[in-house]
Amino acid sequence: MRRYKKTRALNFAYYIANRITFKTKRTFSKLIVRIAIIGIMLGLGVMILSLAIVRGFKHEIKEKVRGFAGDLQVVKFDLNNSFENSPFQQNATFEKKALSNPLITNVMPFATKPGIIKSKNEIEGIVLKCVDKTYDWSFFKNNMVAGDVIDFKDTTESKKQLLISQIIADRLRLKVGDKILMYFVQEPLRVRPFTIKGIYSFGIEDVDKSYVVGDLSLITRLNSWNDDEIGGYEIKIADFNRLDEASDAINNILPVKLKSYTVVDNYPTIFAWLGLLDGNTKVVLVLMIMVAVINMISALLIMILERTTMIGMLKALGATNWSIRQVFLYNAFYLISIGMILGNLFGLGAGYFQYSTRFFKLDQASYYMNFVPIQFNWSDLLLLNAGTLVICLLVMILPSMLVTKITPVKAIRFK
Repeated sequence: MRRYKKTRALNFAYYIANRITFKTKRTFSKLIVRIAIIGIMLGLGVMILSLAIVRGFKHEIKEKVRGFAGDLQVVKFDLNNSFENSPFQQNATFEKKALSNPLITNVMPFATKPGIIKSKNEIEGIVLKCVDKTYDWSFFKNNMVAGDVIDFKDTTESKKQLLISQIIADRLRLKVGDKILMYFVQEPLRVRPFTIKGIYSFGIEDVDKSYVVGDLSLITRLNSWNDDEIGGYEIKIADFNRLDEASDAINNILPVKLKSYTVVDNYPTIFAWLGLLDGNTKVVLVLMIMVAVINMISALLIMILERTTMIGMLKALGATNWSIRQVFLYNAFYLISIGMILGNLFGLGAGYFQYSTRFFKLDQASYYMNFVPIQFNWSDLLLLNAGTLVICLLVMILPSMLVTKITPVKAIRFK
């Protein structure tokens, strides 16, 4: 019997809510309802875009830094903090153990050395980063402006090939195929001729204005190292979210005379800035939720006041306060659902448009990229939608209590 009464109450509330939601002829409440729906649509849409943009920023910048410097670097354990690495012998046992870990995808030798580029009447101080034929060029190929990466098939020619950034190329007025001289300050002074093989642009000023890329055997000869000596290892991992785990794994197998750094250690300013973005996103989410909630509270209060006479008549006919409150909660649920559907269409549509066209541009010098990046995450979408629905419905319970303050006699006489 109780279940029957409960079902009847639910059907009653559901029926009345449908009538006042979809078949009302009151123009004022329609306007308020539309404003509330638009508020929810804009709030949810902006939240979706905010998270997608922040995720896009973090992903793009991390990939840029990781692409050039790797996720981990292994160098000799000493007090050398200069741009010129201390040499150590390649360790095949270490490389094999590292690559046996499923987290590790690449272990690549490298070395760095400071130098000065001279072209015509222009000079530029740079750091020469040298790699060998095992280097993964996929990131460079995706960021090449002109030319191509170093070709190691001809070992004689590869020593003369150089990759420079767009910033350095603009400063020295260089293009692919141009000849330059590079000076290395040591005893005795060394000079080497190079040909510009390619020009890249990462958008990270710290990298673009400082580094050029060449053949590892060049530094081996300049520094009179043995053929099996290198300046360090650059290590890439499969999942950046497990960077600390990968770092611990590498430290556990490192030879005694070597030490490792993560990319976060090498570029602390960039990763600290990325951390601040999370705080800004939380502020935006809270503000947008508040906008949606305030809009819905206003709409619900106006609808309740506008239907005071109806509430009085329903009470006079025996309807309980809770059953009448259910009417307006159902009504609020419909409006919130419509707003959320439109909000998803707006947020996902605008995000897909930007992802496909890169229509909105940025200043690359300030933001490390020249467009607004977008990256959607389905878990973010589900949590945003569920959170918005639950918070809005919970907040609606409070204004719906206004129904309990309305008495049948006064309500029926209300105009």
